[in-house]
Amino acid sequence: MKYAIITGASKGLGEAIAKRLIQEQIAVVSVSRSENKEIKKLALEKGLFYQHYSCNLALEEEVQEVFMEIAHCIFQKNPTEIFVFNNAGVIEPIHTVGHLNQAPVIRNIQINLIAPILITNLFLSKAQLTETLVQIINVTSGAAVRLIEGWSVYGSSKAGLNMFTQTAALEQAELNSNHKIIAFSPGMMETKMQETIRASTKDAFRDLEQFKDYKEKNLLLKPAIVANALIEFILSGNVESGKVYHIKDLLK
Repeated sequence: MKYAIITGASKGLGEAIAKRLIQEQIAVVSVSRSENKEIKKLALEKGLFYQHYSCNLALEEEVQEVFMEIAHCIFQKNPTEIFVFNNAGVIEPIHTVGHLNQAPVIRNIQINLIAPILITNLFLSKAQLTETLVQIINVTSGAAVRLIEGWSVYGSSKAGLNMFTQTAALEQAELNSNHKIIAFSPGMMETKMQETIRASTKDAFRDLEQFKDYKEKNLLLKPAIVANALIEFILSGNVESGKVYHIKDLLK
């Protein structure tokens, strides 16, 4: 049996990933502050294992505690493969340096970078003692490689996630491990994050009108389209560990 753990599974891309995985007969573990009842219902209809865990990813002790429990639960089932989608992310604070508040800066780095590092470390550690294959999918952003005024913290956290992904993959290759770790940039989607961006101010975010334009001109991708392309690619077996993939690569 294959299992998938998805952070931020209650909405947006995480929700779409969970629903597609269930269609593929893959058991789902949802991790978010609140539970999406539609995902639970769909899994039960398909007769699949499903479990939800509430977790505040900004608190490292809670991350360790919750994911230790998840790992124990799943590995004892002797799964053939585990997919870990580090999907949860926050864009705030949106503002120029010199106007940043400490609390949202720390929260951003905790959720976008530290939590995926801790989760990846835990699952690769546990996998050493089993025959289970582990694939880590870290959801990144084009902001990791593109300078955007007002997004210094978000861009930095995602750039860090890319470097972590590439380095961890290099280490696994040195160990002759079959485990894979990739980063995936989903592009601009119609999600709550885009709503947050459009609600910012011109002083904080110079490109505000451009992002409002994306919405008005219907240029934002639907999460389901992105999720379907990602899951089809992952299940194809063509994943190259250590690579940073962009949705454009998968929609060609």
